[in-house]
Amino acid sequence: MGTTETPRRITMTPGARRALEAAGRLFYERGIHAVGVDLIAAEAGVTKKTLYDRFGSKEQIVVEYLADRDERWRAFLAQRLGAARPTPAGRLKAVFEASRAWSAQHSSKGCSMVNAHAEISDPSHPAYPIIAGQKEWMLALFTDLARDVTPDGADRVGRTLMLLHEGALVAHGLNVFADPIGHAGEQAQALLAAAEARVT
Repeated sequence: MGTTETPRRITMTPGARRALEAAGRLFYERGIHAVGVDLIAAEAGVTKKTLYDRFGSKEQIVVEYLADRDERWRAFLAQRLGAARPTPAGRLKAVFEASRAWSAQHSSKGCSMVNAHAEISDPSHPAYPIIAGQKEWMLALFTDLARDVTPDGADRVGRTLMLLHEGALVAHGLNVFADPIGHAGEQAQALLAAAEARVT
């Protein structure tokens, strides 16, 4: 089931951008519930009143934080996909390599959306559509990749690719073993090749 609701966004002033950068760092490192507006204001070098004037509520800061992460990830992935070999295997490889590079640079504690969902599981929360929406978008991406190889099995293969990807992100955050995203990418390539072989 798709998430169609679009959360309200605010226009970013330079001060709001500074506050959002501070909030994003704190939310990711410490958890959304553990970080209060006072701490965000102190880290950003603004007053608490300024934060409320710009964002209106902590919930809106969370919305902007997750939406910003989502937008940057999609742009990062689009760039990698644009440079990839224009084959299903080439595009799939680019997705996992993009996740590997992004996680090394931005996500030492795992996927920000998965982490946020552990704290925000209520669909009525204004940030919930961003969390669910990113995962729905990733599932659609994997399903489209699979459709190019196995039109009849696209849903099944797309879901399995998604599970490999998401499991790798969680294992990366937990630091259970070395390079889980690289390992998952290899398994994803094998799955895609097997699906293609069945069709041909």
